[in-house]
Amino acid sequence: MRLLRTVAACALVVPVLTGVSAGAASASTSTDRWRVARADTVTITGRGYGHGHGMSQYGAEGAARQGLSHRRIVKFYYPGTRWGVSKGRVTVQISADTTDDVEVLPRTRLGITDLTTGERTLLPDNGAKRWRIKRAPDGDLRVSYHARKWRGWRDLAGEGEFYAGGAPITLVTPSGLRPYRGRLRAAVVPGGVDTVNDLTLESYLKGVVPLEIPATWSPAAVRAQAVAARTYASHERAHPRSTDYQLCDTTSCQVYGGYAAEHPASNAAVDATRRQILTVDGRAAFTQFASSSGGWTSAGSVPYLTAQEDPYDGWAGNPVHTWTTEVETARLERTWPGVGRLQRIEVVARDGNGQWGGRVRTLRLTGSSGTVTVSGDAFRSALGLRSTYLTFKPAAG
Repeated sequence: MRLLRTVAACALVVPVLTGVSAGAASASTSTDRWRVARADTVTITGRGYGHGHGMSQYGAEGAARQGLSHRRIVKFYYPGTRWGVSKGRVTVQISADTTDDVEVLPRTRLGITDLTTGERTLLPDNGAKRWRIKRAPDGDLRVSYHARKWRGWRDLAGEGEFYAGGAPITLVTPSGLRPYRGRLRAAVVPGGVDTVNDLTLESYLKGVVPLEIPATWSPAAVRAQAVAARTYASHERAHPRSTDYQLCDTTSCQVYGGYAAEHPASNAAVDATRRQILTVDGRAAFTQFASSSGGWTSAGSVPYLTAQEDPYDGWAGNPVHTWTTEVETARLERTWPGVGRLQRIEVVARDGNGQWGGRVRTLRLTGSSGTVTVSGDAFRSALGLRSTYLTFKPAAG
């Protein structure tokens, strides 16, 4: 989870009554309207952090503090799913390695596999400081080693990968050294190679869970995250992002940091839930999750990602259950220049669930030059807001 910084300022937004009382749940097509006085900032009050689909991570911790097991936690957030098992391997693109090679440090039992011929060869202890796989001038992938200078060692028949008998291999990247379990593959792409980590699903999770939830939270919450992450990875593995790899290592998939990211407590949670996933019709469910629901989850793309009241999200340690931030009026005007001088903000549609009528689906900004209609997601993204579960707060005094 990543917490965004808030902007400190003061605001002046004057509400215009439209027949919906302040704070009351409105229908999904009702309009909330505020007149914007000439001021420097607009105050936005919101709830939760993220899209709100599936499990709230802060909610999982709140539920664990109330004594719920990890099995009860995940079944609450993914109603209608069934228990299943998943195993095997996954392949992950390593985004930090932006070079046109795969370069690693030497270690005991380091070897190379030619993926075309299947030949596996242990690399010699020849004083090399580094080994790499890189495309040669003739187009073949060449294994080389560095000892004062790079020297060619062997050409491969096709793609190749480093292995070390299950021990972590240290990858050299422009941002530093990064150890990874499993194998490190050079996947041929136009202009060079992509670095792909091929490893067991359980080893992959050990590099994911502590980056998605604090490893030292209640064991039940961390175990719930392990199940959700394992299920999500299993679902994505069945819908690979590329012919060369199944998953990415960023927030576009799940954040994955390799061996260096591991923590004993989250490793224990992965081991305690070994192979456990949630299924629908015998297949891995699409278990999206987010930092905080703000008290209501939101409906996703599948029936088990349902909108429901979340009684666990609002425990005292959740700093994003409710939040307030200020946005400069000038920033709104720069972002949507068709408005001119901003005069009015209208929430046209919400999802109908929770305080204020729920998450914003559509809003309008009206000003001296015209009106711009914006989706809730676009508004949130443009301003870096925590969620679309928000309203515009009148100035105090």
